[in-house]
Amino acid sequence: MNQKIIDLYDRFTHGGMSRRNFMERLTKLAGSTAAAAALLPLLQNDYAKAAIVSADDPRLASERASFDSPKGRIDGYLTRLTVRGKRPAVLVIHENRGLNPHIEDVARRLAVEGFLAYAVDLLSLVGGTPANEDEARALHGKLDQDDALAALVAAVTFLKGHPESTGKVGAVGFCFGGSMVNRLAASSRELDAGVAYYGRQVPADQVPGIRAALLLHYAENDAGVNAGIEAYEATLKANGKTYTIHRYPGTQHSFNNDTSAARYNKAAADLAWSRTIAFLREYLGGARPA
Repeated sequence: MNQKIIDLYDRFTHGGMSRRNFMERLTKLAGSTAAAAALLPLLQNDYAKAAIVSADDPRLASERASFDSPKGRIDGYLTRLTVRGKRPAVLVIHENRGLNPHIEDVARRLAVEGFLAYAVDLLSLVGGTPANEDEARALHGKLDQDDALAALVAAVTFLKGHPESTGKVGAVGFCFGGSMVNRLAASSRELDAGVAYYGRQVPADQVPGIRAALLLHYAENDAGVNAGIEAYEATLKANGKTYTIHRYPGTQHSFNNDTSAARYNKAAADLAWSRTIAFLREYLGGARPA
């Protein structure tokens, strides 16, 4: 697909324009209204494809679970193997469309690897994630990100003290969630490991506060996010932080999201996922897959 079309969609999904303006520009790039209509399903997320691990997988016990934060009650989706026992916990942080079926599936993927996985709904702070993606994106625009960070710090404490947790806690986030992993690592004294997929970096003066080991995944074609990599890496290195950076050639922002046909890159997503699981096992320990 034409890179200009993907860039246009990224601008739209990150709040850079109205849907009407997006469709007008997409029609111009595609050449006709019919061509634009044909492209739209390839750009949008199709949650029917989100069940790599089905919601009723018999290996898993899943439930809605909530916790108290300084900013109010936060909802989420908790999932783990049915075999009882303590296991390391992983906080899953969504993109800018809230807690949707794809993110719940990511949590289940972690659960079958032996982790206690909790996909948080940060839109709880503004009423909860609606089913409609456009409505969720609009609601995300009303989210105070400092309030979201306070909720995430509380989420780590919640998972650290959960009766089924070993006390070791990691975080995995995508896009907005990736940037929040970086912010969380700089703000929480309890986070042990963080994995950020194409997430924006924190300012240099926040890096000294990072205690968690970091695994940072970046797409090749993601100019806005990638502009900060070099400075971030230099500051992490200067402050003696534990980190690994991987860049994936030929990929787009959101390359891990298998519900987005235009941007998903299976080879890169599979490689990044295998690295993610190995990293979490190294720094959290104790995870036994189904």
